[in-house]
This record gives sequence, structure tokens and C-alpha cells, in this order.
Amino acid sequence: MFVKMFTVGMTQTNCFLVGNTETAEAVVIDPGFDSASEAKSILKEIERNVFTIKFIINTHGHPDHTSGNKILKEVTGASILIHEYDALLLRNPSADKTIREGDLIELGEVKLRVLHTPGHTKGSIALLGADAVFSGDTLFAGGIGRYDLLGGSLEEIMNSLKNKLLILPDHLKVYPGHGQVTTIGEERRSNPFLQDL
Repeated sequence: MFVKMFTVGMTQTNCFLVGNTETAEAVVIDPGFDSASEAKSILKEIERNVFTIKFIINTHGHPDHTSGNKILKEVTGASILIHEYDALLLRNPSADKTIREGDLIELGEVKLRVLHTPGHTKGSIALLGADAVFSGDTLFAGGIGRYDLLGGSLEEIMNSLKNKLLILPDHLKVYPGHGQVTTIGEERRSNPFLQDL
């Protein structure tokens, strides 16, 4: 699985280009860029790898993860995917398709399974690959997502962490919505928010 991370926008959102180099199919996760130069660097990487972008996937509906949807869709023609509970947060353009727990996004042999991880928003998701999970704003290196915003819930985010993410193998790489890349094992050992789980 090809993974390239770009840190974009005012809130330093991690945007990911994830692909299969054999089939030249790829997705973009959380295009939160708000400048033409940031869009250009991502589009250049897509072109360099001769990728066809199948989907633009939003891990949730906050603007710092979705602001680049429009330009990316215009250039690539890719469909925008978001969990059904956060679909109403998207405007211009709206989602092409909603996704839910257990859905499989396939790029040839590269497969990403949708995990519904509410708590940051009602429709927050993580995307689980063979050796990595894209955790959106649910789990960070040394932290967890905010749950005090509209649609957030402390009870739900703790439940998502305990029953969806912490059950994953320790070696699994975690690509979060903000901050550094980590592993499930590292967060299980040292993340102060997870010690009571």
C-alpha cells in the first residue's frame, strides 16, 4: 500500500494519498487544504505516480478535513465519500455516496474497511488497511479528538477507542488526522487518555 502524507491548512490537517501502485488506483483521505499551492503539491504527486483517484474520503465533516473536496473533485472526477451521519455537513459539493460500518473500499489488492468511530462527530470514521489505520480525529499520538463540539460525545469517543481501535494489533501504524504517525501499541502504552480503557 502506497501512503503519502501531506500536512495542510490552517489547522495542520493530515491529508493522505493512499494507492495501489500495481493497479494505479488511489484515494485521497481528508483533503483539508485551503490554498492552491497545497492542492498543487498533492496533484503533482498523483500525476507523478500516474494514479487514477477513485474516491475522496472524508473521515468526518469538519471543514479542516473537507475544504479541498471541490477542487479535487473538479480535477479528478472522483466520488466524495463520507459517513451517512456526517453527510449533511458537506456543502458545495455534497457527498456522492455515503458509507457505513463494514463497507469495503477496494483498490485492487489494497482494501480499506470502514470503522464507524463516533465521538468527535456522529459520523466519524477510521479506515482500516492491512497494516495501518487512518484514524481521523478519533485517535492522535498522545491524545484523542475533541468531543465538546456539536455532535461530539465523551462516552461515544471512549467507546469507539475501546471497542474499535484498541482491539487492533499493536504493530498497526496509526495515521491520524493531525500530528505525528504512531502505532496502536505505542498509544496503548503511553497515551494518557487510554490508560483507564
